[in-house]
Amino acid sequence: MGITGKEIAKELNITPAAVSMALNGRPGVSEETRKAVLSCAKENGYDFSRLKKSRSLGDTAFIIYRRQGAVVSDTPFFSELFDGVEGGLREAGYRTRIFYIDRDEAPELVLADIIYSGVSGIILLGTEMQEEDFAIFSDVQVPLVLLDVYFDKGGLDSVVINNNQGAYLATDYLIRKTRVQPGYLHSSYPIANFNERQDGFFRAVRAHGMPTDECIVHRLSPSTDGALSDMRSILKKGGRLAKAYFADNDLIAIGAIRALKEAGYDVPGDISVIGFDDIEPASYLTPALTTVHVPKKEMGQVAARRLVDLLNRTSTSPLKIEVGTRLVRRKSVQTYC
Repeated sequence: MGITGKEIAKELNITPAAVSMALNGRPGVSEETRKAVLSCAKENGYDFSRLKKSRSLGDTAFIIYRRQGAVVSDTPFFSELFDGVEGGLREAGYRTRIFYIDRDEAPELVLADIIYSGVSGIILLGTEMQEEDFAIFSDVQVPLVLLDVYFDKGGLDSVVINNNQGAYLATDYLIRKTRVQPGYLHSSYPIANFNERQDGFFRAVRAHGMPTDECIVHRLSPSTDGALSDMRSILKKGGRLAKAYFADNDLIAIGAIRALKEAGYDVPGDISVIGFDDIEPASYLTPALTTVHVPKKEMGQVAARRLVDLLNRTSTSPLKIEVGTRLVRRKSVQTYC
């Protein structure tokens, strides 16, 4: 009898969920972990017939474009996003295959291989993309939906977050509750979503009659470990701190909170922090993180439905579909009113 998924998890000292993601080709685990799981499974006689099968009208590609590689790998945000994409396409009778395209590793050749593999449509996760990166996709002859980014080019179907709205809601709440000039934990990586959140942050600051040039801004890596390390450095240097911060995403917020607590600050007693994305770990944090909820799974489902419409030729006019956000009030913001 071959090895089971739980036994693989025990053998590699990882969670059963990570094993499932690796075996089913889903995001949420690193490529190194995926290779280790598949190798262990093959060497120990895992029964691959256990994996979920579905009727299929053909293969679609979920392409993750990586420019820096810091945002789209191994995060709860993108795991939930893919769940929505994969589930929506499966319901319509399509299989979804995951591909990675790295900016510095012959992206044109990788894309050509994906197209020649026979996929009937593409959902392109472009979170890290700049407009010039899209050039290699401009002549793709299969239906394509751009996810989590929008470019001002004609003929593009896009599904995006209303980042400006979400950041405005968060910053407005932060100012009203703390009654102080807010600071900004801004991503050190140039991501279009974060630039839009920056616009929403400063729009709220101006709406409250506060000078934008007095906002303390710290640039942190957009990952928990990266933000933790960067914030430690800022604290070690004795940098000036704000009494309340809006963070570009929950990972930055979580890393910064850990660094602040290590340095003896109370959150939210001394410093309030609000995040963006509402990833699952945000609710488990102490204190639980006030954040902006993004309907990640639903966003993936919307992209899947749009691609199915294009595959069935039921719609020809390109659409930009913007998904709204809402504020989730928890415990990381000090309330004075």
